[in-house]
Amino acid sequence: MLFPAVLSYERKQIAVARIFAVSLLLAVLVGCDASGDGRQGFQRPPAIVAVTPASIRTLTDSLEAVGTAKANESVTITAKVTDTVSEVRFDDGDVAIAGQILVEMTNEEESALLTEARANVRDAETQYLRLADLLTQQSIPVSQVDEAKARFDAAVARQASIEARLQDRLIKAPFGGLLGFRNVSAGTLLTATTPITTLDDIAIIKLDFSLPEIHVGKIKVGQEVIATSDAYPEKEFPAAIQTIGSRIDPVTRAVTVRAHVDNQANMLRPGMLLKVQVMLDRKPVLMVPNSALQQRGDSVFVFLFDEGKAKMQEITIGARQNSWAEVTSGLQEGQVIISQGVIKVRDNSPVRLQGEAGMQPGGNPEQRRGPGQGPGQGNRRPS
Repeated sequence: MLFPAVLSYERKQIAVARIFAVSLLLAVLVGCDASGDGRQGFQRPPAIVAVTPASIRTLTDSLEAVGTAKANESVTITAKVTDTVSEVRFDDGDVAIAGQILVEMTNEEESALLTEARANVRDAETQYLRLADLLTQQSIPVSQVDEAKARFDAAVARQASIEARLQDRLIKAPFGGLLGFRNVSAGTLLTATTPITTLDDIAIIKLDFSLPEIHVGKIKVGQEVIATSDAYPEKEFPAAIQTIGSRIDPVTRAVTVRAHVDNQANMLRPGMLLKVQVMLDRKPVLMVPNSALQQRGDSVFVFLFDEGKAKMQEITIGARQNSWAEVTSGLQEGQVIISQGVIKVRDNSPVRLQGEAGMQPGGNPEQRRGPGQGPGQGNRRPS
């Protein structure tokens, strides 16, 4: 058994040996990093980035809302009298013109009465003219002529009444527009409450939306409005404010605004939900993509692309719109900034444009050979 002093000495020797081994390993690693495989040292390849020039864009100050489309004119077609349908003169979805006959109702009795009334008018007119001629000869008293004139006027009035009743049996379009579904057929018994079809004038769409009362002072009649619909993602529908509601809703504290949208192409339909943008102001400003912005504390900066290097530039930003930000100071129009790959770059670090030809430092020499070149062959011109 060894004495305690001998054991303590051996432990010290082991610790010294371990420290020496670790030091030797570190030296080897440092030497390998310095010498490598014969190159001057490893260099991190330049970050691949995309650039965008700072440009002047239109900054729009606007109010956003959601509105509902309504027809310029809309009506449900019904009958004025109770009777059966003799003929339907339209189909689902037809475009009607004002005054077009849509449905004809049974009218045999009224037609016969009209024939009788016309005959009575002719007879009363003949009697009146004959008596009027005799009056000029002073052969009859004036009272007889007056009675004949009254009978003639009554016959004319009765004829007009029957003609009006016949017109009530011709159901016409009160204005031009788009017809809905046909709900009746020949032989259907119509009453005043029976819906025949719908008629909508959609050449102009009334767009109703609400805005908070704090914006009442910012809007006015004639102001530009841009409407969009999820049904047409890439389409904008220009409009103009036509009416501003006369009252503020005491519950929602909002005012109803109506704009008119030109819909000659019949793309919009009543009841559609539309996103509304009321244009308040437009001004040209210098803007950069939001993707180019970097922030450290209270400072905002971008990286300029300067001859293959990234240069940090502090800027001041203002309003933001969609994916762009206004630059109020620190940049000039046309300066090229790094808009993609920003997270991989540092100030004064080398960068390479996306899609740019050339090898990154430290690349494989084999990859630099052109097609058909073997090892040790350079670029040769054809003889």
